[in-house]
Amino acid sequence: MNELPDIVPQELRDVALGMAITADISRSDLLLLRPLPAGQVRVVAQAQPRSISPLHADDLVERTWINRDAPVILEAVRRRKRVQAHRDLPSGAPVMQDVRPIFGHGGRLIGLLSFETSLIQLERHRQRHPSFRRTIEWIKTMCVRGELAGAAGLSPFYEMDGVLLVDAQRRITYLSGIANNLFRRLGYMEDLRGRRLSYLSTSDDELTITAIKSRAPLEREANENGHIWVRKVLPVWAPATLPAWLDRATGRQNRRSVIDGVLILIHDATEERRKKEELQVKTTMIQEVHHRVKNNLQTIAALLRMQARRAHDDDTQQALHEALARILSVAVIHEFLSLDESQSINIKDVCQRIVGQARQVTVPGTHVDFAIDGPSIYLPSQQATACALVINELVQNALKHGYTGNGHGQIQIELIDRGDSVRLEICDDGAPLPDDFDLGSSPSLGLQIVRSLVQGDLHGEVRLENHVQRGVVATVAFPKALLGKTGSG
Repeated sequence: MNELPDIVPQELRDVALGMAITADISRSDLLLLRPLPAGQVRVVAQAQPRSISPLHADDLVERTWINRDAPVILEAVRRRKRVQAHRDLPSGAPVMQDVRPIFGHGGRLIGLLSFETSLIQLERHRQRHPSFRRTIEWIKTMCVRGELAGAAGLSPFYEMDGVLLVDAQRRITYLSGIANNLFRRLGYMEDLRGRRLSYLSTSDDELTITAIKSRAPLEREANENGHIWVRKVLPVWAPATLPAWLDRATGRQNRRSVIDGVLILIHDATEERRKKEELQVKTTMIQEVHHRVKNNLQTIAALLRMQARRAHDDDTQQALHEALARILSVAVIHEFLSLDESQSINIKDVCQRIVGQARQVTVPGTHVDFAIDGPSIYLPSQQATACALVINELVQNALKHGYTGNGHGQIQIELIDRGDSVRLEICDDGAPLPDDFDLGSSPSLGLQIVRSLVQGDLHGEVRLENHVQRGVVATVAFPKALLGKTGSG
């Protein structure tokens, strides 16, 4: 439901709040309109049923119509009374249009509510029990009078939900076929029509009493013998003897002294809850696996760190430190996945962790500052893993070849989100690339890893070049994979 403009009076706002549940139960499209000068009307609110496919595919709010666009509605404006007529939609579908006027203070026409029902649904409705048809008519009238404003918070009513109707004495007068099947699952094999709700060992009677006392809709979830039922309980009453505007003007509630009936809508959420619980268990198990993998990788990193300290050869120490950094880059991804069930990783956070690790292995005699700029960019776990390794290798390459004990320096990582693609730029102000540098033929293992990951896993491009003002710039660009996808293709 779109938010109504400030100029719409409160009476119409109350009508709009009850439109969603009314559309669901009546299986009609609802349009709330305001009359305009010069024989026009404007749509201010629209509600479509969730229990069936809606008639209108477009959003009609703010549409302004003249007589040829909405002859039935304009006829109701002229006559100031309810008008019903058959008409064809622009799609060609035949519908029954039931337009009811809404009056404000002093009997002024302030709006109209149009119920549009397909002829198929209209015929099905005629086959239903008379008490249920009467209740639907009461609900429509209550909506027009703004008496269903309290139903705005109710969840949708769907096609496979059950309907139970009870009278003021809480006797069951009508059950839909779906409701009958739901109660059979609880062991009630007999015909429940005519039975009092107190006969059932369910929470229906308690909820109905609460709704009758409060004269307001309510929604509750309950476990009924192993079945999770979500109930919407809607007290209904026959049309009041005075018009709604006169009720409001006198400050009276000219309703009947007792509720005429209660409509109970039952949604069986058992399967949904079971699947949700199974998914939660799987998610927890996956997070635990990621946590253990992270711990194992950190253990391996600790062993490599010990081995590096014992190595006497500089090349051996360097190789062990590089392997250590790669392992910790992958461990970072598993750590994020162990904490977040969304399976998407913020690459900016990953950069922060990689930079923190890089600060611990800078070249002796060199102080390198790091800067990370750009927005948070979320990638699925497989892309994030490849991206983390690429960032780590490029940072390590800059530290290894750009700075050899010559004082201070800076490495800047810039993240650029291009909507459906990502661009990473890693700049350092260290030693420039050789004039004959060729990334494709570089003997560096780290750069070979970068090229392989970018082209093979990220399906992107990478280049390294000298820049007059920015120093050595490594640029990586690749398309985003859809979140939730696990394949690399």
